[in-house]
Amino acid sequence: MPRRSQSPRAAKKRSVARSNLAFLHPTFYLLLVPSVVFLRAVNVGRANRCQPALIAKQLAKFGVVNIGAVGTFVVRKDVSESTLRAAIAKKLPFKSEIMICPARDILKLAKKDPFARQPSGPDITRFVNVLARRLRAPPSLPLSLPADDEWLLKIIAIENRFVLGVYRRQMKAISYLGKIEKLLGVPATTRNWNTIQRVAQILNHA
Repeated sequence: MPRRSQSPRAAKKRSVARSNLAFLHPTFYLLLVPSVVFLRAVNVGRANRCQPALIAKQLAKFGVVNIGAVGTFVVRKDVSESTLRAAIAKKLPFKSEIMICPARDILKLAKKDPFARQPSGPDITRFVNVLARRLRAPPSLPLSLPADDEWLLKIIAIENRFVLGVYRRQMKAISYLGKIEKLLGVPATTRNWNTIQRVAQILNHA
């Protein structure tokens, strides 16, 4: 079947589109990367209820994969942070802090295996606090709460926007977990290290 010739008007439009792209600053393309989204304080008790799995389906054009029920999304398509933030905010029936991290930062963190030399066992939980922004003046580490040998929570490292730590599975330890955000002075949301590993696994197979 013979190929239909392009009209002069259509050809001109294509030419203009190509020339516009050619003049974009190179850093524009650096903003279009796969990313990971962490929502703060979602589905905690009866507050800020939403359906992350449904949100992922509604944002399928971005290649969104939902993990768990507290607002963790792997975004496999190359999309700018501003576009992604606006799209997610429209799907939430409440205001929430939306932390967006480049996928490469998560992969780098998971590859390091930062908990390799830390205590482990059924009564120890490894966690990551994702910060809304980097700390200007990180505290001295390790940081134990309470500050004695009988610690319930211990921050072992701060890398980029990630606070890494362990806590004992006791009721008092949960209260200390909630104090980290106030201690650092930056909005944060907590995820189990297993969740971060799951995110990395999905990214590696994207």
